Amino acid sequence: MDVILLERIAKLGQMGDKVRVRDGYARNFLLPQGKALRATEANRKRFESDRAQLEVRNLERKSEAEQVAVKLDGRSFIVVRQAGETGQLYGSVSTRDLAEILDNGGFKVARNQIALAQPIKAIGLHQVSIALHPDVETLVTVNVARSDDEAERQARGEDLTSPLAEEFDEEDVADSEAAVETDDATGAAANDDMVEEAEDTTVT
Repeated sequence: MDVILLERIAKLGQMGDKVRVRDGYARNFLLPQGKALRATEANRKRFESDRAQLEVRNLERKSEAEQVAVKLDGRSFIVVRQAGETGQLYGSVSTRDLAEILDNGGFKVARNQIALAQPIKAIGLHQVSIALHPDVETLVTVNVARSDDEAERQARGEDLTSPLAEEFDEEDVADSEAAVETDDATGAAANDDMVEEAEDTTVT
């Protein structure tokens, strides 16, 4: 189907361009979203008549998107999900999930504005691009973890994807505590020996 674009569409064209797209893409997205018109002579005249208003509206939307981008850029959002020892999620995090999370954070973002090639299927820090406007994009960090505590550890740079991560951490702490106790005991014994030597020297 041939359509006339009413705004810039990434990888498709600029406002006013006549492009050929798949019928389903036009009927299910471009036309109902008001992003394009069927390429007829009547619609071409309508577009030319409304072009000035469309450009003003586009600039307003771009300005609004830029304001949101400033607030959103670099923000981190925690997503708690169940996962196995290797970090693989039992489910996944989709664009629908991310849209809800952003909405709960006070940002109205549509699913189709979230650039996620495929659902997130593992814990970790994931950079996700948000297209707030055809000319305005921003990046957010999605911190997927098994708990809020793990999310904080990941944010500090810890890698929790190893199946031995938790076990290693516990053993490491135990070894550290044992080492401290050993050092304390050794130090105490050394101090006792020094006191005894000093007493012997004094008696002599």
